[in-house]
Amino acid sequence: MAIGEIFSVLRQVPALLKLKRGMTPRALDEHDCFARQVESHAENYADGVAAVFEGQTVTWGQLNAAANRYAARLLEMGVTRGDVVSVFMENRIEFLESVIALNKIGATGGLINTNLRGRPLTHCISVTDSKKCIFGAELVEAIQEVKGELNLDEGSDYLFVPDGNLDTVPNWARNLGDESAGAGTENLPITQEVTLGDNAFYIFTSGTTGLPKAAVLSNRRYLQSAMLSHTAGLQCDRSDRLYICLPLYHGTGLLIGAGASFSSGAAMVIRRRFSASRFLPEVREHGVTCLIYVGELCRYLVNSERHADDHDTTLRAMMGNGLRPDVWLEFKERFGISRISEFYGSSEGNVAFANLFNKDCTIGTTTARIALVAYDVDADEVLRDKTGQCIPVARGEPGLCIGHINPETPFEGYTDKEATEKKIFRNVFEEGDAWFNTGDLIRELTQEEVGFALGYAHYQFVDRVGDTFRWKSENVSTNEVGEIINGFAAIELSNVYGVEVPGADGRAGMVAVRLADHADDLDWERFAAYVNSELPAYARPVFVRVQKDMDVTGTFKMVKGDLRRDAYDLGAITDPVYVLKPGTNRYEPLDTEYLEIIRDGRAGY
Repeated sequence: MAIGEIFSVLRQVPALLKLKRGMTPRALDEHDCFARQVESHAENYADGVAAVFEGQTVTWGQLNAAANRYAARLLEMGVTRGDVVSVFMENRIEFLESVIALNKIGATGGLINTNLRGRPLTHCISVTDSKKCIFGAELVEAIQEVKGELNLDEGSDYLFVPDGNLDTVPNWARNLGDESAGAGTENLPITQEVTLGDNAFYIFTSGTTGLPKAAVLSNRRYLQSAMLSHTAGLQCDRSDRLYICLPLYHGTGLLIGAGASFSSGAAMVIRRRFSASRFLPEVREHGVTCLIYVGELCRYLVNSERHADDHDTTLRAMMGNGLRPDVWLEFKERFGISRISEFYGSSEGNVAFANLFNKDCTIGTTTARIALVAYDVDADEVLRDKTGQCIPVARGEPGLCIGHINPETPFEGYTDKEATEKKIFRNVFEEGDAWFNTGDLIRELTQEEVGFALGYAHYQFVDRVGDTFRWKSENVSTNEVGEIINGFAAIELSNVYGVEVPGADGRAGMVAVRLADHADDLDWERFAAYVNSELPAYARPVFVRVQKDMDVTGTFKMVKGDLRRDAYDLGAITDPVYVLKPGTNRYEPLDTEYLEIIRDGRAGY
């Protein structure tokens, strides 16, 4: 074993000890929240840079003052502790001001995916019983389309936030920017009443397609995630600058990115959305030291044009999830990154892994009590022995990852109690125990693979299982996509699954459909319009296979094993297959010529 490897691991010990102290569970009735961290930075570091965005620089003092104005005005409007307010806005300074303001008064921010339109958007605002909706001027049209379906009052419950020159407030909304301008900038007494047990956010499962579930995120879990990122992941402080181009309505951008900034005082360099061509110029312009990533972002950068000085930046560390092993080492070398802290977790889950020892190609270790149990992928079910208990897999073998539910690692679940219960396994190893089902196959690395790690077990992500797969850094529920596709009149039955596409992260959606008796063929133009209107872009099936017959079990459960293996291989199947090519919104027949382009990784997915 190399001496350098041992020293590299030992250098992590101080950060791990600090993390251990910070992660010790605190009582839920203790008073604390991330807004108090912002107030602390404003008091002790008022002139320090908090955020940079599109030529605008905001200090911690300014950010806190703006959030106080929003909070004071929201209180006057009747929003108070325990209420839910939807936030529908692109990445920008005002998004931060809005969520900090809500946290200051103990309200819960329902963070809405800015890509949603129509029924999914209506659902997300309604399912949390939002009292008001704060929305950006850039998204007026989306709200305009659904406001008639919402239980919100025009003229009072829609709070408009200008966006640069987009400052014309619709007559059914109030201008939160103008109305808060004259409010006080001092900290509010109510913030001192907010507890760790109060809900900070509802983060919608990016994954659950047309009807997302609202995952509950308490102040305690938010602060723990932020501490993990700040202390042991990025190991950042006030001198650092974090590049955040991931959506702040999503857990990675919000917890790992903004959370690390709130926790440490590091500045945020925020983009509305990722741009491969602007990445290095902006990193250099702003002296960025830390990158918040998802694997898809890294793949785009690796595939971009290479330059001899790509490594010549201030970047030193990055934290995120979904970085594939075949991209990891190339990315690290090309851009001169010394620390990659891959993590694994979900907005709603009680299990988190993090690569805190800076090992290559691993999601790292966890302090949670977990188990990896045998899982039959084709049957889509966990295996149990004769006594009914789950069967642990051997080290090095993939197994379904489950996390023990206990007071120290609770499962906060969703607003939907039935959906929460569906994610729990009971009587796993003993009568009465309860475990959170991550829905993922994980394997524990062998000693030879992990090397020196102070006795900590290290793990590697293998794949999604069951009714969920991951595509474009989003989780997609096959059941919910199938239900929506079944709503198209010409389709009697649909079976949705994920298939591999060379050169792309995750699995692309594919659906096998059986037509209704009255339908001779699909009207592909109408079908594409239906899919585009009912499903977010990441959940739209890339491939459609039209079958005359469809396999189901005796209990009418869809059989996916053969479909996954056949995928879109025209040599293995005789059914017609249609494809949604990148950059298009229509389906066309898949032919052998385009199949070869896909197989060569040249399709651009």
